[in-house]
Amino acid sequence: MNIVLDLFLTFARIGLFTFGGGYAMIALIEHSCVEQKRWITHDEMMDVTVIAESTPGPIAINCATFVGYKQRGLLGSVAATVGIVLPSFCIIFMISMFLDNFLEIAWIAHAFMGIKIAVGILILDAAIKMIKKMQKKPAPLAIMGCSFIAMLLIDVFALRISSITLMLVAAVVSFAMFLTNRNNGKAGGAK
Repeated sequence: MNIVLDLFLTFARIGLFTFGGGYAMIALIEHSCVEQKRWITHDEMMDVTVIAESTPGPIAINCATFVGYKQRGLLGSVAATVGIVLPSFCIIFMISMFLDNFLEIAWIAHAFMGIKIAVGILILDAAIKMIKKMQKKPAPLAIMGCSFIAMLLIDVFALRISSITLMLVAAVVSFAMFLTNRNNGKAGGAK
């Protein structure tokens, strides 16, 4: 099968059957692109997830664009991106055309309550997989633990801290760790 068509169809299927946005799609993207198709490695998936989270745009679209580009360059990135966006666009367009009070329909409102639970499970599944495959070194574990505690405290005490501030703090900590590791490596090599 043509890889460009395969990229489009794979990401269209992910876009069609995933509710809850990009975080819920991560588990399906990993299953399709890492485990089934082997288009990228798990380490690349973790890297692209982190990069996609910190760049503008929805995380799933950024992931699809990366995978498509890695497989077939610009044409592959366009096919994967259109594939993941098109189903959601068509569904929302149809809903907006024909149903004015879509969520007021009782069975649809109940279905969406169930979908919320499924989305939470998909996000939790993606997080557990990433934690299991994360390097078990002290620094990443400490950063993960501190981040979890910080986010929990921010949520519990309803602190209003900008996500941009959190990303800048994370960037500074990561850059400091990089410089420390690089300097330690140079010092070890000089001996």
